[in-house]
Amino acid sequence: MMKLNDFKPLICFLLGAFAAAACILSYLSMQQPGGIEGLRVWGFGAEQTVDYEGLGRVLKDAAMNDSTVILTTLNEAWAEPNSILDLFLESFHIGEQTEQLLKNLVIVAMDPKAFDRCRTKHPHCYYLNIKGMNFAAEKRFMTRDYLEMMWRRLDFLRTVLELRHNFLFTDMDIMWFRSPFQHFSGNSNFMIASDSFNGNSSDLHNYPNNGFVYVKSCEQTIEFYKYWYLARKLYPGDHEQTVLNKMKKDSNFFTKFQLEIKFLDTAYFGGFCQPSKNLNKVCTMHANCCVGMANKLYDLRILLEDWKNYTAQPAEEKEQGGFTWRVPIKCKH
Repeated sequence: MMKLNDFKPLICFLLGAFAAAACILSYLSMQQPGGIEGLRVWGFGAEQTVDYEGLGRVLKDAAMNDSTVILTTLNEAWAEPNSILDLFLESFHIGEQTEQLLKNLVIVAMDPKAFDRCRTKHPHCYYLNIKGMNFAAEKRFMTRDYLEMMWRRLDFLRTVLELRHNFLFTDMDIMWFRSPFQHFSGNSNFMIASDSFNGNSSDLHNYPNNGFVYVKSCEQTIEFYKYWYLARKLYPGDHEQTVLNKMKKDSNFFTKFQLEIKFLDTAYFGGFCQPSKNLNKVCTMHANCCVGMANKLYDLRILLEDWKNYTAQPAEEKEQGGFTWRVPIKCKH
């Protein structure tokens, strides 16, 4: 006959698991996040060690007067010659008054070869050294490595906020044609692009795209990014963007953090999901709703050609409108 002592290991395990789950749920359900001042994002099990040595200096060198930096990430696959990196940088050079923003851009390399390539192309490069991880190859959408890279990126952005820098994060498959900063509301600490925009920048039914997001550093945004990263354990196997979409279904979600979220209008911040139709207004175009680097490259090259054709036209013809994108072609979803 089994004795009580025989069940002690099982009982201890169950109590420990219950306590851990209770801690997570208690944190995620807090009405006011301010009570966790100083809490670092903690791993769940064996997390890889991240080395942030030298990050503060790189950010300071690139920062605007208000401590804002533009950030993007790069891996070896996107760093190859004539690949995404070259198209991204070209867009700044051919855009309207965007070239001057390159001095505020920090390219975050996810592997050593990407870092080496970055340093041949741009003055502000940072190697995000995550021990035990290899992000060099192309990461197909929603694969395990892709998801890990997206969550690591999110945690890196939290660190930038903790270093008291505002940031505008941009995916590298976003082409820049005009400065976006005039379209950012001074009242909002968190502004994010949309895959599709319904016309109301405050409507939580807009579907967010975390590939283009402007965040001001403050206690509320820092705590929010901690919350967001922890929430990955409640939604295993989900993209960080999908997790955000699930969390915001609670109409009081951002109120809990004293945050006002604004969704950016696709008329200015478009993409292949919902293209910007007026080239006289467009600031950025994103190769979203597109799977595979080859497809992205094909359509982005055409996109840049279309922009060059537009800018070559006389001012009066531009004002009349009528210019449209030929893409998406390969990126039709």
